[in-house]
Amino acid sequence: MRRGPIVALAGASVLAAALAWSEWLNRRWSRSLVADAAGPTQAVVVLGFRNPGAAANVVNRWRVRAALRSIDPSARARLVLSGGVTTTSGRSEARVLADHAVGVLGYDGPVVLEEESRTTWENVARVLPLVEDADRITFVSQPAHALKARVYVARQRPDLVGRLTRGADHRWGEWLPLKPALAAYGLWTLRGVRRDLRRR
Repeated sequence: MRRGPIVALAGASVLAAALAWSEWLNRRWSRSLVADAAGPTQAVVVLGFRNPGAAANVVNRWRVRAALRSIDPSARARLVLSGGVTTTSGRSEARVLADHAVGVLGYDGPVVLEEESRTTWENVARVLPLVEDADRITFVSQPAHALKARVYVARQRPDLVGRLTRGADHRWGEWLPLKPALAAYGLWTLRGVRRDLRRR
């Protein structure tokens, strides 16, 4: 066999392995630190992403879609959008998310905005008083980021951990070409909470 086909085959094998690893890792993150909470009320929390323009960027658009598909249609659900002003546009991440959810995707349920936070820790700290009455609390973002938020819930309000439920933030094949890069970034994102995850 000539060297060219061998190299191509090896490259394809490496790519397939990277894609499989990244899918597995994102699936694992989406199912970590969640409970089988039940009850009639649900709060779905969307964590905003830096958005330089007035319209939602591709990451925020995806996060809103993932949040809407995370809503249990049988529950009395509310959408909680979190993120302050982080760019020169003057609009909060929460407001950008809300405009996309309502104005573009047609969401017509209850909306709560948290427009002061600038970090994930602040997202969680400022959102928890808005959702602590819900039977189920669902954080939605990229899987690693949502897991980091759940770890922060465990640090800030351990009494609420049993209410954390899994969002629909992982689907097989979604973002597939970018999954290895997202997985690598997710590992970097979680570097500060690995000890918490090992304990749990």
